[in-house]
Amino acid sequence: MRRTVFNEDHEAFRETIRAFIEAEVVPVYDEWFAAGQAPRDFYYKLGELGIFGINVPEEFGGAGLDTHKFEAVLYEETSRAGVQFGGSGVHVLLALPYIKMLATGDQKKRYLPKFVSGEEMWALAMTEPGTGSDVAGMKTTAKLSEDGTHYVLNGAKTFITGGVHADRVIVCARTSAPSAEDRRFGISLFAVDTKSEGYSIGRKLDKLGLRTSDTAELAFVDVKVPVEDLLGEEGKGFSYLGHNLASERWGIAFGAYAQAKAAVRFAKQYVQERTVFGKPVAHFQNTKFELAACQAEVDAAEAVADRALEALDAGELTPAEAASAKLFCTEVAHRVIDRCLQLHGGYGYMNEYPIARLYADNRVNRIYGGTSEIMKSIIAKSMGL
Repeated sequence: MRRTVFNEDHEAFRETIRAFIEAEVVPVYDEWFAAGQAPRDFYYKLGELGIFGINVPEEFGGAGLDTHKFEAVLYEETSRAGVQFGGSGVHVLLALPYIKMLATGDQKKRYLPKFVSGEEMWALAMTEPGTGSDVAGMKTTAKLSEDGTHYVLNGAKTFITGGVHADRVIVCARTSAPSAEDRRFGISLFAVDTKSEGYSIGRKLDKLGLRTSDTAELAFVDVKVPVEDLLGEEGKGFSYLGHNLASERWGIAFGAYAQAKAAVRFAKQYVQERTVFGKPVAHFQNTKFELAACQAEVDAAEAVADRALEALDAGELTPAEAASAKLFCTEVAHRVIDRCLQLHGGYGYMNEYPIARLYADNRVNRIYGGTSEIMKSIIAKSMGL
């Protein structure tokens, strides 16, 4: 089936990214994997390549485009090579939409040039210990000072991807208590400078997968946040968070599809080269049937991911559609990657093989951005159930 989602510009970008990965990432990726994070200077290289500025207006150093298709190419190419770009995905997919949607003209002048160059890496701090998907249950507070010049931030966040290298973090905090009618009331967003006194990074979390993406615990003890770093209006944070969930869930869906596609590629290559009982593993009917079934699932996931991408770019992707795409693509990837690892036999369990890392990386897709169970609830509600 011929895809229509990408044009010549996207394919030229694909060639650039593929060459960059081969030259700058593949040779050192084992070192990143062992260290548990990509080095900080790598993000400057991504900035020089223009990756951070694709959707940033030209006046701030970006390309001025309004599309997620270049991000989609990135998902496909990093998965194809069995690598990841550290925490940079959060920088672009999660943080940038909030800056573009909420930042004032002055804030954009302060934030975006450094965002584009990689001088300031951004992360999003929403999740807290014990709250998980229940964002409204957050306990972190931000109290306005008596003189009205700053907020005083206190609390803790966990599972913050990009949290180790982040220079600014969009922190969700309570500026007022929840009301009896609405427990979501009173949440605000702040662009917090990580060099602020009282801001600290706790553990760099030891994850099952996504080993090169730094994930941290954050703590705030009387951190002074200037009022100039409040994003949007005070108290409206929850509605802002909901506004960007569709794009986040599309990103997870598309990334999962790309991982499944890569898994089939890795397995096909392995079974053609590996010999058992005097024959290539690819010779056996079970191998052919397994890979054929996996390819059919990947084809379906690609169609779902592409449709969601087109809807997202058109500004028409609904929360239910995003949830459906995430649920379907992540469940497909789970099945496909598991079957492709099985075809590798014992070698599939070794981290030196891309399929093993892919297996571990993929597992979180059904958890973060809203669990599969949350996705089912959203879909069911849209069905009137």
